[in-house]
Amino acid sequence: MAELRGGLIGCGFFAINQMHAWRDIEGAAMVAICDRDPERLRIIGDQFGIAKRYTDAAEVFASESLDFVDIATTVPSHRPLVEMAALYRVPVICQKPFAPTLADAKAMVRACVEAGVPLMVHENFRWQSAIQAVRAVLDSGEIGTPFFGRISFRSAYDVFSGQPYLAKGKRFIIEDLGIHSLDIARFLLGDVSTITTRTARINPGIAGEDVATMLMDHKSGATSVVDCSYATKLATEPFPETLIEIDGSDGTIRLAQGYRLTVTGRSGTKITDVSPPVLAWASRPWHNIQESVVAIQQHWVDCLAKGTEPATSGADNLKTFALVEAAYLGAASHEPVHLDGLLT
Repeated sequence: MAELRGGLIGCGFFAINQMHAWRDIEGAAMVAICDRDPERLRIIGDQFGIAKRYTDAAEVFASESLDFVDIATTVPSHRPLVEMAALYRVPVICQKPFAPTLADAKAMVRACVEAGVPLMVHENFRWQSAIQAVRAVLDSGEIGTPFFGRISFRSAYDVFSGQPYLAKGKRFIIEDLGIHSLDIARFLLGDVSTITTRTARINPGIAGEDVATMLMDHKSGATSVVDCSYATKLATEPFPETLIEIDGSDGTIRLAQGYRLTVTGRSGTKITDVSPPVLAWASRPWHNIQESVVAIQQHWVDCLAKGTEPATSGADNLKTFALVEAAYLGAASHEPVHLDGLLT
């Protein structure tokens, strides 16, 4: 199979991980990059040997014959860039958060459907090997039918030094981090009917919320708690690990700090180390995120080759995005929010 030709738009903080991943996976290669900042363009271009460099996204689509485009810019530019890709009928991966509003997200999905091009959201957390290991236990039936889950991400890691814009937005932890945790909850326990949310701002130097607790009713009958914090100081900093508890009719799953997976079920108790690999270009503690980037991008290439829909397609991600919107609505009203009305 010939390699797919890809273009990267956005050469900022996280894009370097995506470029490393593109170099590692099979079936695709980056042939062009784009960024409005010439210095960022130079750094990425020189590091990865990309000769074709653009400062205008429209020129990329007009000048290059691409099999897909990877949009790694900030949220305000996502809709125009996705719609531009749809106009040129180029399959597109879009970084999260997907869009500024749910209406924008729906419009982006609609544009790609009408153009007949695949759209995937770079929702990589569910692709971490430890979280995939939890999903595999559920699929095995070892703990029976899940009825309760907790998805927890609590840390005091300074995320603002690398991404200072995060401190300025009125929305912070739910939109930036909680979106991943909510997607994991959907991935493990199914779609959600109702969400109740409480938030707080502990750090006075930021504009948005840095603590969020969300209680969800899943359509499967399970209940989950998703809790996120960037204001939690612990003896051993867990960043960027997601900790998971799931109770089922025949047992339990516990993914604890240090990637320790304990399963108590029909076959007894088994403890496994599900630590992610540290790729040659990766660095601790980011290695779990970095290996998931390789996994999701390989998934995208495989889906393009087979003509199948990606697990985190635009249509699927609307359900996660709706949870984010519902969480903010519920935090403001202190009332439960039903999801069905948001997705119609």
